[in-house]
Amino acid sequence: MTSTEIETPRGPAGIRIVDPDGPPVSMLFLGHGAGGGVDAPDLVAVREAATAAGVRVVLVTQPYRMAGRRAPAPAGQLDEAWTAVIERIVVPEMPLIFGGRSSGARVACRTATTLGAAGVLALAFPLHPPGRPEKSRAEELPADLPTLVLNGDRDPFGVPEPVGRVEVIVRPGATHDLRKDVTTTAGLAVGWLHAHGWAR
Repeated sequence: MTSTEIETPRGPAGIRIVDPDGPPVSMLFLGHGAGGGVDAPDLVAVREAATAAGVRVVLVTQPYRMAGRRAPAPAGQLDEAWTAVIERIVVPEMPLIFGGRSSGARVACRTATTLGAAGVLALAFPLHPPGRPEKSRAEELPADLPTLVLNGDRDPFGVPEPVGRVEVIVRPGATHDLRKDVTTTAGLAVGWLHAHGWAR
């Protein structure tokens, strides 16, 4: 694992790069939830399963978390920092998969098409604020790209409906943190990567 920082217009972002054994098949960028970090159980499980399947994983810590703040920056600032990281690390000719959990999933979805991602892996996509289903964020899902959404059936933030190329898998008994059976969740994620030729 290689750790570094990348300067963005919103301050330094924290970067951890985890390489597989052998040449990587693809690059998976993972962002964290609003008040959490890249060591959340579901992100750790996906990182370990993906690297074992030949994927280079890049864990991105947003500048506001690097500065010690828990309250997230506005969406535009999150996207701006994420974009700066992608542009610095991107490897030509290698498929890029954007991903993350909760707020990080939203950032990945909003920026994927513009930045040329091949697909999106969204863990615990927060469809709406708890108790506010009328505030849907479904339009952020990139229906034109292969996208896998993994949400728990007890998630108070809701579960998106499949649309376009968006596939939704509901994890039984799981809440927003997706802590329940993270091994199976990670296996589903890597199976999806493999089905698209982004893992070995």
